[in-house]
Amino acid sequence: MAALDQYARILADVGVSHGLLGPREVARLWDRHLLNCAVVAQDHELVPESSCVIDVGSGAGLPGLVWALVRTDLTVILLEPLLRRYDFLAVAVGELDLADRVTVVRGRAEEQRQLRADVVTARAVAPLTRLAGWTLPLTRVGGRVLAFKGADVANELATAGATLARLGAGPAQVRQFGAGLLLTPATIVSIPRLR
Repeated sequence: MAALDQYARILADVGVSHGLLGPREVARLWDRHLLNCAVVAQDHELVPESSCVIDVGSGAGLPGLVWALVRTDLTVILLEPLLRRYDFLAVAVGELDLADRVTVVRGRAEEQRQLRADVVTARAVAPLTRLAGWTLPLTRVGGRVLAFKGADVANELATAGATLARLGAGPAQVRQFGAGLLLTPATIVSIPRLR
């Protein structure tokens, strides 16, 4: 909790001043952002022990930095194309003393031919049809994509069906985390990569 609290202070200060988080989000930082991400990482079936994780479009480090803070067994790659966000993430990783397990990579997901992970995640990045094209190629066969999604998840899944099949995905599942505990539970689309 001390490390998450330190990260919350960084987000509320530098995150807001750098435009990575809106000023109105500070009041709901814990429920909507930090705990919303943390509850997903606690599921060892979806995020197995000692997994390598790629957080695509990491932005302010959500969920990647939260996962690294609450799961010390994970190795995390924060993938971010924008320089300002990349710089923020690099400083945050140093301040949170995570450099031994967290790497910040500047670039676009579709350009990362050499990266592969057990779990690839993204939060508030793009509609599922586009997101699948960016995340599934980064996922090892047998791994999974965990996409944070909102209320329109059923429509996104219906639209993305052909793309998911073409990219070697298995049947997607929608799961909710933190219901009854958080004001804003996390809705996750879990997409296994079969081939």
